[in-house]
Amino acid sequence: MREQRSAGATGLWYALFAYAFWGVVPVYLQLTKGIDGFELIGWRVLASVAVAFGLVAMTRGWARLRGILRSRRDTWTLVVAGHAVLVNWTAFIIGVLTDRVLETSLGYFLNPLVSVVLAVLFLGERLRPVQWVAVGLGAVGVIVMVVGYGEVPWIGLIVALSFGVYGLIKKRVGGSVDALSGFTIETTAALPASLVMLAVAISLHGVTVGANGAAGIWGTVGLGLVTAIPLLAFAAAARRISLTALAFTQYLAPIISFLFGAFVMLEPMPLERWIGFCLVWLSLVLVSVDLLGRRLRRPRPVPPAA
Repeated sequence: MREQRSAGATGLWYALFAYAFWGVVPVYLQLTKGIDGFELIGWRVLASVAVAFGLVAMTRGWARLRGILRSRRDTWTLVVAGHAVLVNWTAFIIGVLTDRVLETSLGYFLNPLVSVVLAVLFLGERLRPVQWVAVGLGAVGVIVMVVGYGEVPWIGLIVALSFGVYGLIKKRVGGSVDALSGFTIETTAALPASLVMLAVAISLHGVTVGANGAAGIWGTVGLGLVTAIPLLAFAAAARRISLTALAFTQYLAPIISFLFGAFVMLEPMPLERWIGFCLVWLSLVLVSVDLLGRRLRRPRPVPPAA
């Protein structure tokens, strides 16, 4: 029992570290301001592939990697997942570089609701009444922002949908793929598309990676570690704590991003945007309370007799 509690506490710290790290990524990306967004994505994937294979070599994970590649189902699932996360990275980076951090945070606030809807559409799950209300409130919140703010929050919607699809795809491989091998195959699969983006960006605007001086160059080089570190911490957390605990910690990243966008970057927050965000937050409270309530009402297993 004491070992389980220790593992749970360690897992919680891993989860808090991962989501706090993701939350401050918009701050880190300020180093790369002035660099073309599509070019930056190309460099990010290149750096991530280098870090991934470096970690595989350090951990002697070649056998695990070859074992996964022997499964066509797992391999192709990870290839599709890699392209889904590439779309997510692209929308996120463009949002941050164009001073739309609030939209990226909105996307990650919406992500749990998107995941619920995708589970209904593709996994045959049924929504409980509270979940229907939560999804409806989230949709109303987005509509309020569209009508009041005068434009569709495309960045936020793409971030939410792409990450929701990524989670749905990853569900297919389940526990058969370890985090490092999955990360390596996904990023390698995204490499061809990212190289095309890099080539097109350079042909149109030239090489802009040095637009922010040495800070921009080193910031771009560090994107591989910035991508890998929180992902591996998240995997460590997922092995130690329940999905319920992970569901509560995942709000940390968009909260940090929201505070940075609203109070540091001073992005506009008119009344209709506050109303929209509040409706989305209320929907998340409903989903969280419902999830926690079902967890507490679940009967505990009876210990076997001595």
